[in-house]
Amino acid sequence: MGKRVAVVLAGCGVYDGSEIHESSAVLVHLSREGAQAEVYAPDVDQMHVVDHVKGQPTQEKRNVLVESARIARGNIKDLAKLDVKGLDALIIPGGFGVAKNLSTWATQGKNCIISKAVEDVLKAFHAAKKPIGLCCISPVLAAKIFPGCELTVGHDTECEKWPYAKTAETMKELGCKHVNKHVTEIHVDVKNKLVTTSAFMCNAPIHDIYDGIGKMVKEVVRLA
Repeated sequence: MGKRVAVVLAGCGVYDGSEIHESSAVLVHLSREGAQAEVYAPDVDQMHVVDHVKGQPTQEKRNVLVESARIARGNIKDLAKLDVKGLDALIIPGGFGVAKNLSTWATQGKNCIISKAVEDVLKAFHAAKKPIGLCCISPVLAAKIFPGCELTVGHDTECEKWPYAKTAETMKELGCKHVNKHVTEIHVDVKNKLVTTSAFMCNAPIHDIYDGIGKMVKEVVRLA
């Protein structure tokens, strides 16, 4: 039997949901590793809806579970129904939805609140000593919940290649150890069973992002 891995999504689209290429990469690499992905999302309204052509919020309202179902090809469950007992690992792709719909990081930074359903799931996998894979912005969830953990969101010095490097500094303020890694690399916090990679936190070719996520998925499945 292949490992059963929960994948938690936050909507559909980089600016207001889960990053589609990251989510797809996670699902492809899980399939390649012989693992079975079980996709979940919270049944809540998005913080807002962004026009991805203009990069501007609209007046529209959308539901996180309904939008996430687009990526999952309809095969998705409400996050409230996730039971850690039957699952071997957890992966949360990035995208601004993590910082808007799964938490309030986008508006409050280190003072953010993590959605209770998301916090409960992360704590349940952690308590069960089951591995958690996080990429792009999603390591901030672990930074908030597991003080002292080790994570990477890429590099901590802002430049053209690393436009979101201030995130690493904010995570350090929460008491985490940030480890600088290239986009094709991962960091493993052995004690907390956290596997992280930077993905689109880096201005990198999409195949490099895909490869970094592949290493993250491979290690999560190995640890499961």
